[in-house]
Amino acid sequence: MLEQFRRILLVIIIFFAATWLYRQWQARQGGESLFDYIQTNSTTPEKFTSPSAARLTAADVPGLAKLSEESAKLAGSVLPSVVSIDTATISRVAVRDIFGYLRGYRNDVSPGLGSGVIVSKEGHVITNYHVIKGATQIKITTNDRKSYKTEIIGADSQRDIAVLKIVGGGNNFPALNFANSDHARAGQIVFAVGNPFGLTGTVTQGIISATQRRFSDTSNSLLQTDTVINPGNSGGPLVNIYGDIIGINVAIFTRGAVTNQAWQGVGLAVPSNDVKESFQAIMNRGAPVLGFLGIEVNPEPVAVDSALGTTLGAMVETVNQESPAAKAGIQVGDVIMQFGPRTFNSVDELMLMIAKARPGQEIPMIVVRDGHILNIKAEIAPRPATN
Repeated sequence: MLEQFRRILLVIIIFFAATWLYRQWQARQGGESLFDYIQTNSTTPEKFTSPSAARLTAADVPGLAKLSEESAKLAGSVLPSVVSIDTATISRVAVRDIFGYLRGYRNDVSPGLGSGVIVSKEGHVITNYHVIKGATQIKITTNDRKSYKTEIIGADSQRDIAVLKIVGGGNNFPALNFANSDHARAGQIVFAVGNPFGLTGTVTQGIISATQRRFSDTSNSLLQTDTVINPGNSGGPLVNIYGDIIGINVAIFTRGAVTNQAWQGVGLAVPSNDVKESFQAIMNRGAPVLGFLGIEVNPEPVAVDSALGTTLGAMVETVNQESPAAKAGIQVGDVIMQFGPRTFNSVDELMLMIAKARPGQEIPMIVVRDGHILNIKAEIAPRPATN
């Protein structure tokens, strides 16, 4: 008992000694100790004066005031049509003991998150295929925080588009219209709406940075935008200033480590015309089958002088093995001058012609190789699914 009392007394002495030394050090530094600060500021109220009015009014900045009001009006009209999509993928995982012997199985649940947009009064929702791929459970939550069960209508994996339907919500959902993405131009103001990182009802503003981002016939033509897009935005709409869907946000362009999936200024969206085509095909219980040649070309067209005159062509940079192009004899360095009966004015136009070609159709092409004109025929194949 005496020994315990001595220990307590020693602790008290050390505490007071440390407090005294700390206050001496503060005094030598010319400052106040924590105790002095609490003592001198705990009883004296601090006086302050706040401004009574804003520095500027709407009359001072009428343009900005109108822009701010119109942006808020646009966001308010679009948000009710944007939904949050929560998914869960349940898989069976083996359970083993410390010796490695199998003891059974357990369910492993992997949650997922994405966005979607309502495109019909009956509650049809467009999102990305990769948002729901492999999911065993899908729940849609509307902007008014109501949750619904979901039916999968169909998917177009080639364009990364899926169509869902809200179950049990009636027939008067607020749907958005499709804009004509062929009229999209670099510099146009757009808004991305979705649920980045699970933050529902998020609106970001930017512009269309470019309208044609496709360099092979295995990829789709995408819109590029500088609107802030992050994980969770996938499947949400990119809308124009009229609140119409100009694209469906699909990806973030990143460099460096694959784990760095934060926005770096380049977002990509599936153009609305492609989305609309996929939607209509899926609603007819199908999906568009795109043509495939199996080439990658230089993104810049080249001018070639030949017996055909000076014309634009697309230089082949890669030929996929076992592809229709390889079987037809197309080689790296060839310049495609004509696809079928048509010439083209841009590489993207050629890629679109290939995508629109019917699988199984034999297409004649005019190719220039080492200054010689060759007539080549290739049988178009269905485009393979890509990530």
